[in-house]
Amino acid sequence: MKELAAGLVAAAVVAFAQPAFAAEAHELPGAAMSLWWALPFAGLLLSIATGPLLFHHVWEHHYGKIAAAWAALVVVPLAVAFGIPAAGEAVLHTLLTEYMSFIILLFALYTISGGILLAGNIHGTPLVNAGLLLVGAILASVIGTTGASMILIRPMLRANDNRPFNAHVVIFFIFLVSNIGGSLTPLGDPPLFVGFLRGVDFFWTTVHILPDTLFVGSLVLLIFLALDTILHRREAGMPKIKDPTPDTKVRIRGLANLPLLAGVIGAILLSASWKPGVSIPVLGVSLELQNLARDAIILALAFLSLKVSYKSHREANGFTWGPIAEVAKLFAGIFICIVPVIAILRAGLDGALAPLVSLVTSADGQPNDLAYFWLTGALSSFLDNAPTYLVFFELAGGDATHLMTEAASTLAAISAGAVFMGANTYIGNAPNFIVFAIARHRGFKMPGFFGYMAWSGLVLIPTFLIAGFLFFG
Repeated sequence: MKELAAGLVAAAVVAFAQPAFAAEAHELPGAAMSLWWALPFAGLLLSIATGPLLFHHVWEHHYGKIAAAWAALVVVPLAVAFGIPAAGEAVLHTLLTEYMSFIILLFALYTISGGILLAGNIHGTPLVNAGLLLVGAILASVIGTTGASMILIRPMLRANDNRPFNAHVVIFFIFLVSNIGGSLTPLGDPPLFVGFLRGVDFFWTTVHILPDTLFVGSLVLLIFLALDTILHRREAGMPKIKDPTPDTKVRIRGLANLPLLAGVIGAILLSASWKPGVSIPVLGVSLELQNLARDAIILALAFLSLKVSYKSHREANGFTWGPIAEVAKLFAGIFICIVPVIAILRAGLDGALAPLVSLVTSADGQPNDLAYFWLTGALSSFLDNAPTYLVFFELAGGDATHLMTEAASTLAAISAGAVFMGANTYIGNAPNFIVFAIARHRGFKMPGFFGYMAWSGLVLIPTFLIAGFLFFG
């Protein structure tokens, strides 16, 4: 719990270590900033991508220090180049208005879903597996990809642990539950909540990404059903494997957490509809009352879950604070490192990222939605999809009202690319690696990094090619 607390307050410690600033905004001069300012952001994302693979033990024990070092390479030069007021206001605004709300929501969904246990076991036939994947994909937009993955991965593993061919079940679980299913609400996947914090309406994605999600999700699910049916028939002629977890009645435990999840949704809807017009200045940053109330309610619900949940249910789920503490620390670094990148993007064609702006802009000056879809998706496959979404959100203008109306197809392309293509690699979305680690620990022979990419290349890339031309071409 100490590790978690350290992660949650990391940004607050950075913030309160700074002197109080005047209320006026100090804009960073993005047009005058070179691409050198983007190096810490690129370095941190590269560390996140390669650290667990190339220097696992060092990364495991020192990822927080590595993230802090990259963040320091942003904060200190900004203060030297543009002064403490401008640098401090830019960093604090990001931490207090976006990061804290972002990590509080993730913490709450992770904590509350960890108290819900799906006990018992059923036999993993193709139809049963497809049903579990469908339920998980639907849940992902309600309790988040992390929450849905945490609740359903162990029942899925138990259902298939006596099958000779079972790694593909986990791979498609990552495709559908840990990624594609989370595309319909800000609760589903971190990039969409970042968009919500930037002003995108709560149900905007539910309406505008629904056709894309139904098409992509249905096609991937049908491919799974066909493949699993073929493999299941092949297994019929093979020696039987003793089931280490015999079939028993399935029960849902920890039902007291369900109204708490509903409370989280209610708190977010409240902040979207209740606009009292009251702001509270904190260290020179104006925090709107409805957002403070939302975060306080969500945090209270998370701690209430710890009180009402049985410890045995969390233990059966393999619940630990490590994953959310890691996310809290790494995202504190990411949100700081992205500050100068956002400033450059806001400069548009006058900034150092003008070539990127041109790449996603047609000859007539209109946004190229297909380019937005693939570029957002390609980067989300290897980098974290939340900051990737934010980069392209800003690249498209950063005005939520405009993006939800005149540029709705562009925002849909960015949203779909960030969420869908996080499934292309193990590192594209936080739940991917968690599910992979749990499956390997349970004895499933999972493919390595490039082996997994062979699966995604065969299944997902053709699906995304069709979806891209259907919806954004």
